[in-house]
Amino acid sequence: MIQLSHVDKQYDNGIMGIEDVSLRIEQGEFVYLIGPSGSGKSTFMKLLYREEKASSGTIQVGKYAVHKIKKRDIPMLRRYVGVVFQDFKLLPQLTVYENVAYALEVTGKSGKFIKQRVGQVLDLVGLRYKMNLLPQELSGGEQQRVAIARAIANEPNILIADEPTGNLDPETALEIFHVLEAINQSGTTVIMGTHNEQLVNQYKHRVIRLQDGRLVSDEHEGEYHDTL
Repeated sequence: MIQLSHVDKQYDNGIMGIEDVSLRIEQGEFVYLIGPSGSGKSTFMKLLYREEKASSGTIQVGKYAVHKIKKRDIPMLRRYVGVVFQDFKLLPQLTVYENVAYALEVTGKSGKFIKQRVGQVLDLVGLRYKMNLLPQELSGGEQQRVAIARAIANEPNILIADEPTGNLDPETALEIFHVLEAINQSGTTVIMGTHNEQLVNQYKHRVIRLQDGRLVSDEHEGEYHDTL
């Protein structure tokens, strides 16, 4: 469960990232977050995993009161909330296996558990057979699959995907989207920031639209609209 109440984020330069946003997302939902560049999508997502701190208002993510969370508890929040980035953020010197394993190693999991879990998530994204390759030996779509595997390795309740198909061709983008849907069908809440009009209109889910930092629409099975 995610609950935002009258949340503002004002940056040091005075720009409002988001303004007076209130909404609730239930566990297990699949949500598209849409809006033009500069609308506040990335700010919204960063607030949920405490990459940015709200200027005012309250943010509840599961049991975590994110607006007032202590620094020592942020790593626990980030096990609860997995994040997939548009530019993958894989460690180039590590293999596919090692990139995913690293997410588990930092949480102190045993070697036996890590081996089993890495195999499971690489199976889910269809890349077990490439586990010994380096990121530069993979296509963009394959790198994004590794990034997704890493993000779900710790079995987060929520998966945030910030433009996960933005750098991919349409066919590969659709493959990545279906991976995210499969993760959602297992019970994980998925929040996907996207400009991909075709995906949003073809595969119906809840659509939250931001514009100029404000929540301007929230539709149960919405569509992508460039203008209000």
